[in-house]
Amino acid sequence: MATKNKKSTVQRRVIILDKLDENGQVDVTSLSKELGVTEVTIRNDLARLEQKNMLIRARGGAIKVDRVSADFALSDKNRHHYEEKSRIGKTAAELIEDGDTIILDSGTTTLEIAKNLRVAGLTVITNALNVVNQLADHEHVAVIVPGGFLRKNSLSLVGAGAEDSLRNYFCDKLFLAVDGISADFGLSTPNVEEAHLNRIMIAIAKKVIVVTDSSKFNKRSLAFIASVADIDVVVTDEGILAEDRRKLENAGVEVVIAK
Repeated sequence: MATKNKKSTVQRRVIILDKLDENGQVDVTSLSKELGVTEVTIRNDLARLEQKNMLIRARGGAIKVDRVSADFALSDKNRHHYEEKSRIGKTAAELIEDGDTIILDSGTTTLEIAKNLRVAGLTVITNALNVVNQLADHEHVAVIVPGGFLRKNSLSLVGAGAEDSLRNYFCDKLFLAVDGISADFGLSTPNVEEAHLNRIMIAIAKKVIVVTDSSKFNKRSLAFIASVADIDVVVTDEGILAEDRRKLENAGVEVVIAK
């Protein structure tokens, strides 16, 4: 009898994972009815599968886990989804107004924003050396660089020096690049120090704008940055799923699609 129960549990969890692969998400009520077990049993299944990093539990069910724990070098990231990032950068730059003070986080997408700045009297705070290099000869942009030590993978300055420096400022808009975004789990990045610095950026910004291509949705990386409740706008590409867009908009986040 014990063997039968064990096999039944394994089969049930295989079915749950198959449905996640097919649909990207599952809900407790539907699984309970389909598999003929209680909702408590399904929740236990989801909890065990989450412990094994095979899914992400969400309210009323779970979503597919697509982890992005690897901390790739900026040069490698720049090869992926470049066309989408370019369009996102141009669209995000249109949200900047004359006289703004903005933060440009490190990343390949924020670099595309820097390439498309067309306003006057702009102050840019950035911990990204690639962004600093891009703006060095821009006559209409004042650049502020916080201290810190260099993370070579991301060409960014992080650590206590950068954090203490950022706390001295306030900005109109933060443009934040992420490695993972989920309406349920929130924003994430592979590096803990980057995540901590990002949280400070969010705290000093009047408006938080996340710039990310659609491949980053429903992915979770090592370090949690913030929930979607802490952001105001997401600029992404046409590949975003309707369900992901609906969840963001229901959470009060404006979704801008780069054309």
